[in-house]
Amino acid sequence: MRTITIVGIAALLTLAPVASQTQAPRPTTLAGRSTVYAPNGVIATSQPLATSAGLAVLQRGGNAIDAAVVAAAVLTVVEPNMTGMGGDLFAMVWSARDKTLHGLNATGRSGSLMTRETMAARGRTRVSQGIEAVTIPGSLSGWSALLEKFGTLTLAQALAPAIDIAENGFPVTPIIAPQWADEEALLRRDEGARVALLVDGQRAPKAGEWFRMPDLARTYREIASQGPKHLYGGPLGRRIAEFVQQKQGFLTPDDFAAHTVDWVQPISVPYGGYRLWELPPNSQGVAALEMLRLLEGTDLKAMGHNSPAYLHQLIEAKKLAYADIEHYVGDPAAMTVPVEHFLSDAYIRERRLLIDPAKAMERTEPGRASTASDTIYLAVADKDGNMVSFINSVYDYFGSGIVVPGTGILLHDRGVGFTMAEGRANTVGPKKRPFHTIIPAFVTKTTRNSGVLRDASGDEPYMAFGVMGGAMQPQGHVQVLLNMLLFGMDPQQASDAARFRHMSGRRVALESPIDDAVRAGLTKMGHEIIDERNVAFGGAQLVLKLPRGWAAGSDSRKDGHAGGH
Repeated sequence: MRTITIVGIAALLTLAPVASQTQAPRPTTLAGRSTVYAPNGVIATSQPLATSAGLAVLQRGGNAIDAAVVAAAVLTVVEPNMTGMGGDLFAMVWSARDKTLHGLNATGRSGSLMTRETMAARGRTRVSQGIEAVTIPGSLSGWSALLEKFGTLTLAQALAPAIDIAENGFPVTPIIAPQWADEEALLRRDEGARVALLVDGQRAPKAGEWFRMPDLARTYREIASQGPKHLYGGPLGRRIAEFVQQKQGFLTPDDFAAHTVDWVQPISVPYGGYRLWELPPNSQGVAALEMLRLLEGTDLKAMGHNSPAYLHQLIEAKKLAYADIEHYVGDPAAMTVPVEHFLSDAYIRERRLLIDPAKAMERTEPGRASTASDTIYLAVADKDGNMVSFINSVYDYFGSGIVVPGTGILLHDRGVGFTMAEGRANTVGPKKRPFHTIIPAFVTKTTRNSGVLRDASGDEPYMAFGVMGGAMQPQGHVQVLLNMLLFGMDPQQASDAARFRHMSGRRVALESPIDDAVRAGLTKMGHEIIDERNVAFGGAQLVLKLPRGWAAGSDSRKDGHAGGH
């Protein structure tokens, strides 16, 4: 494996100047920052230090995969409410070497002690945030797998910037600070979380205040020295399993030792000369694909961007797609209906008939909708043409709210994604991957304009993108993609344009730039417009391949930015 040296973050070059060009009229958006254009490589993340760390890798000759893992590790330190080594990840990699798209599922399974019968005996009707929802964390295995297959850095090198920041501290950013403060009560309930994640064990850090994570730095050093086996089958995994069982959780040391990642084939549908690629279950990516298929044949562009008619079509398509994933999607080993079924011509025709162009449907999702998730998403591209679409999450804000004492490792609560309903693919059980909200996305240019495909060979890479935020993600993917393909927006415009978020039933939240006339039009159709102030509309990151060079956008709803060189 070829290795490179990572320069310190402070030695970064300034961003490449934004190129001047004639752009589409700027839509009604939340901010006015510009798309970043760069000749060699780009990275977009939700936090400035993560963007800087990844950009430093690119500037020193590392590739997009190296930069993605470095940035992801840094984010586990600077956005601990969103991500961590105790979480899970999915990724897609466009390999310039073999000119195709690869998918990685690095999500963990439930403990072998977790059964529906045990949960029912405890009086549970659902899996809730806390120790019972802790599943095997897959993030570290994903970082390692990406580097081994495509990277030029060692895992130890990739962890070095995160170790430095965790040890020496960092200033907390303005968007993360209030989110951290909102979870003080959760963190105070757990001794490990109090010590690791609160100032003096009492309060969240304020914006601009420095914060250190020495325990996490020490754990990362152990992993840098001993490798992933330290967690999966080694002393660290045993320590975590014993701790979880003491608190009445379900993981065993053997569960850690048995953990594996899966390289999978992404799945796609066409749209106007492009293909949207998502990962197959246990992710919810099929919902974005089904939405896009349901919208085919409707002249959305003529309706006008974010008009009542346009938003109505997207909202109704979302309801139908989410009804399917809620009921049928889970661990692929437990699924009885292949995802191709939901994307087939016959099925789409049947479902499309349920969309009334003038009237909102009642609630279509069976059972409880999964709407939570706290996540980071990043996208990277390099001078050789490699592109990465990468998402890492601990599910709820601060995951389970539980930190293994002395390790700095915050355990996620991805088991919340299971259902207690019997007979579903996603019914709670042992050694199962739960339904996952986190989804990376990728877009190719294609001449294959029909059918559901799982092989991107022959297509041209176009864009790596994602919209973090639980059930917002598939509906966010479709909104951002249509902003670009139908309305000619550049990556930053497409990211900043106002969004809707359908919650459940007829309840829809609209971001404030969407005006009263549109709200009145949707209300007339039967939609219930709710107060948007406490609704998260996701955070997008995008990198786009140009005929020469790259473009990147980073969501103004987050602290981060895009960088290029």
